[in-house]
Amino acid sequence: MVILIFIFLTPNWWFSGGELPQETGHQSRVAATLVLNPEVIGNEEDKGEIGRRIEALTGRRNVEVLAVRRVLDSEGRPRSFEVDIR
Repeated sequence: MVILIFIFLTPNWWFSGGELPQETGHQSRVAATLVLNPEVIGNEEDKGEIGRRIEALTGRRNVEVLAVRRVLDSEGRPRSFEVDIR
């Protein structure tokens, strides 16, 4: 009985809008993370060159390099690089 009273006496504007707004697109900007050898990277600061090398390796076009992280071995030398791309 209480539920029916609530339904019929509640103003319509309480129910307007229905669902919460959803953001379009993925929550993360990163589409993929690649692990590359130090020989492939060369200069880790040159994201343009890294993007061109990734395009050549993967066959993808319009690769955008978002971040480059160095992975070090136990002696402090670069073992690999993690490259976030979109």
